Amino acid sequence: MEACHPSRQPKVTSYGAMALAITTLEAFPGMWINAFLVCVLCIAWVQKKTLNSNEKILLLLGCSRFWYLCFSWVYCSLSITYPNYLFVQPTFQLIVLFQSFSNCSNLWVSACLCVFYCIKIATFRNRFFIYLKVKTDRIVPWLLLASLLSALAIGTIAYDIAVTELSINHNSTGQGNFSKFSDKMGENFFQIYFIYGLGFVTSFTVVISSALLLLFSLWKHKCKMQKNSMNSLSMDAHIKAMKSILSFFIMYSINFIFLILSLIPSTKEEKYVALLSLIFLYAFPGVHSLIVIFSNPKLEKTLIRIISCVKCKDCMK
Repeated sequence: MEACHPSRQPKVTSYGAMALAITTLEAFPGMWINAFLVCVLCIAWVQKKTLNSNEKILLLLGCSRFWYLCFSWVYCSLSITYPNYLFVQPTFQLIVLFQSFSNCSNLWVSACLCVFYCIKIATFRNRFFIYLKVKTDRIVPWLLLASLLSALAIGTIAYDIAVTELSINHNSTGQGNFSKFSDKMGENFFQIYFIYGLGFVTSFTVVISSALLLLFSLWKHKCKMQKNSMNSLSMDAHIKAMKSILSFFIMYSINFIFLILSLIPSTKEEKYVALLSLIFLYAFPGVHSLIVIFSNPKLEKTLIRIISCVKCKDCMK
């Protein structure tokens, strides 16, 4: 329910048309990228009959981002073009449920990915950290299960609130008066916004802690390698890893800021802030998944192979 707010009039405004165009141009490529990630990992799962911890996290991340973009686009497009088809039972409640679940899953699984990289790559001599490093493969499935259960709990709460608020507003404003219903949405949905905000802050705290620990460990190890005159290939690998983690940290931080901004009801004076939030929130799931693909040699080769095959078919035409 972020960034896109129900239109106050059945007529599509220029701002609404622009918002819908932007979400469409960003959502569909993002869905394609995450669908590619899921398909490649599923094929590997069938071939190997097993997945390592990193692949399990990426598979769940790709699924959650695909469905998040899908339901977000449906919500945004309906709220702008056909609000009378959106704010009815059970359409509205189901979209709120699935969007909340997929969004929270996306945030928590992203946090799990950052924690996994921190445990696997960072080199600390703390006993508890060493224990986590040894038990990583056993811990990851439980982390993913906890992420899904917490996302399901938030989605269920959002569903219940949506059912209550839709019935109250339907009785108080009268059937078909979507303008008045839209006015009360921001006032009555504070509970959902608070729950969302709490989930955002918690996952962001986990990502910050993991990313900073990993960056500190990599920087410390890089300094040791420089003193010992290690080969340039190892140095380049560590620098590349630091850049990758830093880019994810910056992107996730910006995403967090816009997620919080998206919870503030959009006013006429804030419409450009809302539009900027819309642009980044729909871009993040696709762009970060693309970075993940190019940081994984197997996924990168598969993607390049597919692109080259498409180009060859186009050339033959």
